[in-house]
Amino acid sequence: MERDGLAYHETMDAHEMVNIKTIGLMKAKLMQGLCFDNDLKALMEKDVQQSTAALKELKELYLKARTL
Repeated sequence: MERDGLAYHETMDAHEMVNIKTIGLMKAKLMQGLCFDNDLKALMEKDVQQSTAALKELKELYLKARTL
Protein backbone atom coordinates (compact mmCIF):
# COMPACT_ATOMS: atom_id res chain seq x y z
CA MET A 1 0.00 0.00 0.00
CA GLU A 2 1.60 3.23 -1.15
CA ARG A 3 1.00 6.48 0.60
CA ASP A 4 1.36 10.03 -0.66
CA GLY A 5 3.34 12.45 1.49
CA LEU A 6 4.24 12.01 5.12
CA ALA A 7 2.45 10.14 7.85
CA TYR A 8 1.20 12.15 10.82
CA HIS A 9 4.02 10.97 13.13
CA GLU A 10 6.62 11.81 10.49
CA THR A 11 5.24 15.32 10.19
CA MET A 12 5.36 15.72 13.97
CA ASP A 13 8.95 14.42 14.11
CA ALA A 14 10.01 16.90 11.44
CA HIS A 15 8.23 19.69 13.34
CA GLU A 16 10.09 18.77 16.55
CA MET A 17 13.46 18.73 14.78
CA VAL A 18 12.81 22.16 13.27
CA ASN A 19 11.77 23.54 16.67
CA ILE A 20 14.87 22.18 18.41
CA LYS A 21 17.21 23.55 15.74
CA THR A 22 15.43 26.92 15.70
CA ILE A 23 15.63 27.32 19.47
CA GLY A 24 19.34 26.41 19.44
CA LEU A 25 19.93 28.90 16.64
CA MET A 26 18.16 31.70 18.51
CA LYS A 27 20.10 30.96 21.71
CA ALA A 28 23.44 30.97 19.90
CA LYS A 29 22.65 34.26 18.16
CA LEU A 30 21.51 35.87 21.41
CA MET A 31 24.52 34.66 23.38
CA GLN A 32 26.95 35.97 20.74
CA GLY A 33 25.99 39.50 21.69
CA LEU A 34 26.61 38.79 25.38
CA CYS A 35 29.91 36.97 24.95
CA PHE A 36 33.26 38.72 25.23
CA ASP A 37 35.52 35.70 24.60
CA ASN A 38 36.48 35.65 20.91
CA ASP A 39 37.03 31.89 20.79
CA LEU A 40 33.62 31.20 22.26
CA LYS A 41 32.04 33.78 19.96
CA ALA A 42 33.63 32.05 16.95
CA LEU A 43 32.33 28.70 18.14
CA MET A 44 28.83 30.14 18.47
CA GLU A 45 29.06 31.63 14.98
CA LYS A 46 30.00 28.21 13.62
CA ASP A 47 26.98 26.74 15.44
CA VAL A 48 24.74 29.41 13.86
CA GLN A 49 26.04 28.56 10.39
CA GLN A 50 25.62 24.82 10.92
CA SER A 51 22.13 25.22 12.37
CA THR A 52 21.09 27.43 9.45
CA ALA A 53 22.37 24.81 6.99
CA ALA A 54 20.59 22.03 8.89
CA LEU A 55 17.31 23.95 8.84
CA LYS A 56 17.62 24.50 5.08
CA GLU A 57 18.27 20.80 4.60
CA LEU A 58 15.29 19.85 6.78
CA LYS A 59 13.09 22.21 4.79
CA GLU A 60 14.21 20.67 1.50
CA LEU A 61 13.61 17.14 2.78
CA TYR A 62 10.20 18.06 4.14
CA LEU A 63 9.11 19.73 0.91
CA LYS A 64 10.40 16.80 -1.13
CA ALA A 65 8.53 14.31 1.07
CA ARG A 66 5.31 16.32 0.86
CA THR A 67 5.30 16.15 -2.92
CA LEU A 68 5.69 12.36 -3.06
